[in-house]
Amino acid sequence: MSITFESLALSEPIQRALREREYTTPSPIQEQTIPYVLEGYDVMGCAQTGTGKTAAFALPILEHLDKNPRKRTPKSPRVLVIAPTRELAIQIEESFSAYGTHIRFQSEVIFGGVGQNPQVRAIQKGPEVLVATPGRLLDLMSQGLLSLKALEVFVIDEADRMLDMGFIHDVRKIIAELPAKRQSLFFSATMPDSIIELAGTILTEPKHVEVTPPATTVEKIDQRVCHLAKADKRDLLTDILRDHNEGLALVFTGMKHVANRIAEHLTKNGMPAAAIHGNKSQTARVRALESFRKGKIRVLVATDIAARGIDVKGIDLVINYDLPNEPDSYVHRIGRTARAGTEGHAISFCDELSQGLLRQIEKNIRMEIPVDRDHAYHRDPRPGDKDESQQQQSRRERGGGGRSGKPPRKRSNRNRGPRREKNDGNSGDRNTESSRNANRNRRRRRPRRNNSNG
Repeated sequence: MSITFESLALSEPIQRALREREYTTPSPIQEQTIPYVLEGYDVMGCAQTGTGKTAAFALPILEHLDKNPRKRTPKSPRVLVIAPTRELAIQIEESFSAYGTHIRFQSEVIFGGVGQNPQVRAIQKGPEVLVATPGRLLDLMSQGLLSLKALEVFVIDEADRMLDMGFIHDVRKIIAELPAKRQSLFFSATMPDSIIELAGTILTEPKHVEVTPPATTVEKIDQRVCHLAKADKRDLLTDILRDHNEGLALVFTGMKHVANRIAEHLTKNGMPAAAIHGNKSQTARVRALESFRKGKIRVLVATDIAARGIDVKGIDLVINYDLPNEPDSYVHRIGRTARAGTEGHAISFCDELSQGLLRQIEKNIRMEIPVDRDHAYHRDPRPGDKDESQQQQSRRERGGGGRSGKPPRKRSNRNRGPRREKNDGNSGDRNTESSRNANRNRRRRRPRRNNSNG
């Protein structure tokens, strides 16, 4: 006999919200996690994206708040959830609001890239639940605008992506401010050693929930790899999307400017598309995501940082235009399709510079991805192909080396533009083009030496 939400120890207001959304049967991660959280245990959960991790912690937390009402304290949330990107943070807060629509509580979300004043005013009201990205959270804490002393429940979601994006030091700073007496919940789609080590500093005698083995991919996803020359990738992408004229498609690129160019190319060729990445403003990202969710555009082109938190029904095709530098990211990417038990398709492009990355991905997911030769641009790997390591590929994608592979020549500080803050996926537009133009104009205005003797 399968378990239902009604058989879980959730109050009637929460049950009513679930019924209104026609949620009857919990997913495996929810079925295992909810009872542990209700009993007050720390939890370490490992589950693939799209398996319902958010509800697994949101529902029992709402039950705790409903059963233990307290007077709100300005600047002091009772529950803190940290997430790596603003898209995911917004999605989590929306889930809390939806599941808790019939109980008395308040939730807020804070992230960078926008003015802090509206967020400060919201925190002053004392929301019970605060969802935040690490950068903005630490910023407000350093200004004395937010306190964690009254915190009862601490949640880290998508912990592996948090580390991939370089937030380990920020996370440790946040942990140092937490009260000793608290309940901690730790969720990740993958469990490398670094994640297990971090969890050990947060959790106390946790209950372990592992729905699927680490780094395994959703079985219902039809995975294929297309070998081709790098110069043919855009043409193959166009052909695939023309044939895929129903449903939504999500395209992943390694660099932001490539995402922009692909979106522009597809739109010009009659396939409405939008790009979403860390350099886009919050307004532009929300607008693109809503257009994609509502089907106004069929194709969304994204980078890894921006894509975490995209939870859109109807994505039945994911295309890896560029293979990810981190093998674990492959699991996250293709997990955008085949959500909630549906079927999906994932196509990865592997050019002459990406053979090493493909081997690392296949080793990580413990399977060989079938090769699709049934397209006009197939190119078998050749002995002369450059077989770059993951580190070399990562350096190239970040712009760390030129065509020769040598490190870039260090520029002097004299002509360097304004320093850019670390982009945690929450920063706003960085007008780097304006900075470069300003530097050029500054160099042009510099007076020439007068070599005459007069």
